[in-house]
Amino acid sequence: MSDGETRVSGMGLLEATSVGVGAIVGGGILALTGLAFATSGPSAILAFALNGILAFLTAASFAELSAMFPQSGGTYTYAKKVLSVEAAFAIGWVVWFASITAGVLYSVGFGYFMAAATAEFWRTVSGEPPAWLTARPAVVVLAVLAIAFYTSRLARKSGGGAAHWENFGKLVVFAVLIVGGVFALRSHSMESVGASLTPFFYGGALGLFQAMGFTFIAMQGFDLIAAAGGEIRDPTRTIPRAMFLSLGIALATYLPLLFTIAVAGIEPGQSIASASRSNPEEIVAIAAKRFLGPLGYWLVLVAAVLSMLSALRANLFAASRIALAMARDRTMPYLLAKTDRARDTPVAAILATASIIAVVVVVLADVGAAGAASSLIFLVTFAAAHWIAILARRRRGGPGPFRMPWFPLVPTLGIATCLMLAAYQGVMVPSAGLVAGIWLCVGGILFVGLLGRPARVVDASTEAQDPEVSRLRGHSPLILVPVINPTNAEPMIAVANALSPPEVGRVLLLSVAVLPNDWKAGDDILAVRHAQAVLGETLIASARVGLFPEALATLAFNPWKEISRIAAEHRCESLLLGLTTLEGDVSKSPLNRILSTASCEVVVLRAPLGWQLSAVRNILVPVGGRGWHDRLRARLLGSLFRTGDRHVTFLRVVPENAPAQTCTRARRDLARVARDEAPGRSRVKVVTCNEATQVIVNHAAESDLVILGVERTSRYKKGFGQMTLRIARESSSPILIISHRG
Repeated sequence: MSDGETRVSGMGLLEATSVGVGAIVGGGILALTGLAFATSGPSAILAFALNGILAFLTAASFAELSAMFPQSGGTYTYAKKVLSVEAAFAIGWVVWFASITAGVLYSVGFGYFMAAATAEFWRTVSGEPPAWLTARPAVVVLAVLAIAFYTSRLARKSGGGAAHWENFGKLVVFAVLIVGGVFALRSHSMESVGASLTPFFYGGALGLFQAMGFTFIAMQGFDLIAAAGGEIRDPTRTIPRAMFLSLGIALATYLPLLFTIAVAGIEPGQSIASASRSNPEEIVAIAAKRFLGPLGYWLVLVAAVLSMLSALRANLFAASRIALAMARDRTMPYLLAKTDRARDTPVAAILATASIIAVVVVVLADVGAAGAASSLIFLVTFAAAHWIAILARRRRGGPGPFRMPWFPLVPTLGIATCLMLAAYQGVMVPSAGLVAGIWLCVGGILFVGLLGRPARVVDASTEAQDPEVSRLRGHSPLILVPVINPTNAEPMIAVANALSPPEVGRVLLLSVAVLPNDWKAGDDILAVRHAQAVLGETLIASARVGLFPEALATLAFNPWKEISRIAAEHRCESLLLGLTTLEGDVSKSPLNRILSTASCEVVVLRAPLGWQLSAVRNILVPVGGRGWHDRLRARLLGSLFRTGDRHVTFLRVVPENAPAQTCTRARRDLARVARDEAPGRSRVKVVTCNEATQVIVNHAAESDLVILGVERTSRYKKGFGQMTLRIARESSSPILIISHRG
């Protein structure tokens, strides 16, 4: 779904909040309360409250970013908009992993609690249950069944069907536990309540900080709302509200429950710290049984089952949307971008994510290290989200539709606290850092070997078509245009302007006053006056069509060396040259040397007098070889699409005697090129002929512009090849010859 597009269907505020509540409320507090109390005593209540404040700070950055960029993908999408495609891949790759491991933990947690509840029921009805009922194979089977159930739900309906019944059920159960605890507190005097909370800072300041590090993951889940931004109605308003609502509901559930557990859930004279140390995993159930009897124990089991289910659904949902967003950008295999036409659900991304979760559940006996790595990764990516929010606000020149308060204090404080907690997690659980590092290495190998090239091509096209991306990335490209003949200046400036993103890009005109080798005093005056006249006429021609480049005049004995020097000194992204003649041995010309050695990308325009870029509608792109220029070509085409309604024909010529599979492969490869470089604006054509050059010349006659790449003449050199020269000489159509950075 495109930026700013209004969603007429999809999730509203209730459904979006349900995603956050499903991920946050339940699983974390049930699993981590005992550990927090054992570490810090009653101050664990404060630890959860402080983590809630930190979560609200992080949600403020997420809310501003999600309102700016209301698409699916969450932190990955923000990184792609503001940083780079490489940084976005790294963030998306680890966030996908973190959501997958969270899904593993919650599915196994469901299996464990469901098996425990079944065993308890068996024990109540007919005595001691069989050992296999709570053994690992039974837990794994239950976990896989839960994964399969939610995979089916998510694949059948956009948004997966709201998890209202799980969320409503567990909130009701938690409410009953809290109310039961409040009634139990009525029998406690203020003195006994005070005694139960003394010493409040059982572990001191270090214990409080440790409890915060252990339990921050219990507040994670609001970010999953942003991951599904593309499926939320009115996202600029709904996503921030849903985030803050889900966090508010979580804290309104956590803090009263923790208080009642600490005071009413322990025996007289016992401390919550000692009770939690002896049995941290079941402290919530033990406390509930203390003030509600057996009903309290069953309520905790029910809350645990519902919490694990809703959290599993939320993480599977969010992870599949992250994979979908990455696949559309080619930072994941494009196969994962496949959606169900009738239901508009990303079935491939859902199935891939669910399959990985199921495999990890089956083969990994101890998922503790993966869970710790998930917590560490979320903290690091939250810090990254704060940093991205700072960059986005400053580069945009202001906030988006949602404005976080106290900028930049909020994101700065968020960065510091998230990194501190992440460092603590890495020190306390070294295996977490190891698992995260291994996953990053796997992703790096995958990106370099398979995904990097198509991802950069699509990214180049996206950045060219959306100048806002260049501004958000702090990218201000400079296009150098040497001018000799002012009569050809207008088409040159038009092409340069198309290559330069509006507002952030710049075009620099260069006129070189050429001095003779036998230069003597006075010759420079004539050369300078000529250069100034050329620049003046060129600027007038530019202003006539509404283009306003910068200008520079220099003195030099060798104009080609001077062009190369200026391009390097000014760190130009592109060099645009005009081609006037193809006579003689072009392979030895200075222009050919620049094509081979320039430190920037080179574009050469050969166009007849009076040619207008604005009249171009049909573009021909012959494709062959290894695609050395695909990234530059994608950016060039994206720039041309931005400045007009144009269509591209990608042409491939294969020999007449080529086997059928060669033609099939050529058509498939050409379709991929068209999909990556000109989605929705192109067609592909494969022609079988032994005269490839003549086929291209014939098709060029029917086109308004032909884009050719220079050929590699050796491993380290490139320039005008024989085919390029022949096409240029035999065709009268305007031609752009492109060469990527040397």
